[in-house]
Amino acid sequence: MDKRKIRIREGFEVGGGGPLFLIAGPCVAESPKLCLEVAQRAKEAADRLGIPYIFKASYDKANRSSVKSYRGPGLSKGLDILARVRERAGVPVLTDVHSEREAEAAARVADVLQIPAFLCRQTDLIQTAAKTGKPLNLKKGQFLAPWDFRLAVEKAEAAGNRSLILTERGTSFGYNQLVVDMRAIPILQETGYPVVFDGTHSVQEPGALGNATGGRRDMIPVLVRAAVAAGADGIFLEVHPKPDEAKCDAQNTLSLGDLPKLLAEIQGIRKAVGGA
Repeated sequence: MDKRKIRIREGFEVGGGGPLFLIAGPCVAESPKLCLEVAQRAKEAADRLGIPYIFKASYDKANRSSVKSYRGPGLSKGLDILARVRERAGVPVLTDVHSEREAEAAARVADVLQIPAFLCRQTDLIQTAAKTGKPLNLKKGQFLAPWDFRLAVEKAEAAGNRSLILTERGTSFGYNQLVVDMRAIPILQETGYPVVFDGTHSVQEPGALGNATGGRRDMIPVLVRAAVAAGADGIFLEVHPKPDEAKCDAQNTLSLGDLPKLLAEIQGIRKAVGGA
């Protein structure tokens, strides 16, 4: 099957059998300073290895465990932060959207719109985001088999968008646990679209802390290495200079200082299995 190359913006493409690419950033856009630091340091680490890099941060996390959980700076302030990162760090930016109104607003700033895993069956959201013409990162819900995710793909295609990235992020497996079936990567690739592995949300332990999500940060490198060996086109990571102080997803966030080593490891794996 032909592998689609997805144009993110002028001079920046992913997939199509090209280099392993990286989507990374803090869970939420905590501050302009933090986001710019993460973007610049992640870009430096990725550039050193020839890995195309897309910055990721959310202006709002609408699916937090508790009403008391930090959600982010909000749509307006968050998009301002993303615009600043895009301009000053010189990288494409990605953010997730939760409603049709948000999709239209975020498309004016972001290079890629992301459909969150919990919302991957929301037809109106997918199709409104698709009609903006921006590339979409569709995250597979924890409740879906990989072969069923083609239905979300068809919704975006029916709205006229074939600039899609598909992201695997684990499957619900009993209470507070996710499991990753690496067969999902080649199965999702049967669509022809690039497939990304989310190495940080896949180690979540949903609800494990009572009013917050837990996780096994130490397992991030294990799963990421396995995913690249299985043929993933890209890797998604939540990273933070001080992950224990991250305002959301702290337990499953990779330390920014550990990113260069992990990227070097997976780049070596990529070459060993015959990738670009």
